[in-house]
Amino acid sequence: MRVDRSRYLLEFSDDFTGAELDRSKWIRHYLPQWSSRALSAARSRIADGRLALLIEEDQPAWAPELNGGLRVSNLQTGVFAGPVGSTVGQHQFAPGLRVRESQLEQRLFTPHFGLIEARIAATSDPRSMVALWMIGFEDEPTHSAEICIFEIFGSELTADAAIVGMGVHPFGDPGIRDDFRKVPVAVDAREFHTYSAEWLPDEVRFFIDDELVTSVDQSPNYPMQLMLNIYEFEGEPSGPYPKRFDVDWVRGYRPMTG
Repeated sequence: MRVDRSRYLLEFSDDFTGAELDRSKWIRHYLPQWSSRALSAARSRIADGRLALLIEEDQPAWAPELNGGLRVSNLQTGVFAGPVGSTVGQHQFAPGLRVRESQLEQRLFTPHFGLIEARIAATSDPRSMVALWMIGFEDEPTHSAEICIFEIFGSELTADAAIVGMGVHPFGDPGIRDDFRKVPVAVDAREFHTYSAEWLPDEVRFFIDDELVTSVDQSPNYPMQLMLNIYEFEGEPSGPYPKRFDVDWVRGYRPMTG
């Protein structure tokens, strides 16, 4: 099976042709409600029609009390959180989280079903991982599942093969069961490839270079936002800085009606 884009209308597209990041499309902070806008700010560069998300040597950990030395450069298309001190906020990845900094609610791109895809080149740095995933906007606490379009660890790729993580995680959604696969594929993920997820009402299909590689037989049923990022995990030094995640484009399509 191949991706059929004829069923969809393009709704969101960034080819990174401008000189700077388009702030009408992206929020350049990683879950800032659990940390701060200062610590969660992405490092990035745009040149020659491509985005590079960077981890630089002097970059601080995004939330040291929660995630130790984990460093992140992330772009997301929405943000929602309650008042400072509350437990209301997106992507509750650990117990006991409380909002540390208030956030202006933003819904830049929060689709409900459709086709989401990106053309990217992963890094082979063994302490890094790159990903495109979706989380529920979470204005309702149970609207909190994740669709992982891809996650690629630098330690899990070679010149002719890679292991690509794809699937869904429930977090606080009782209607979703955890179904996440580590899919071996015969591609050099350090080169540019297209990764897509077709998000249907009862299924999510995952594609690489337009070819179906796996699917799950369940689907979150509420608006979700995009999360595009590179992580660097704690550990021994693993090569020169900056660590780099190259993105050619990101697109989102909505289903045709009628």
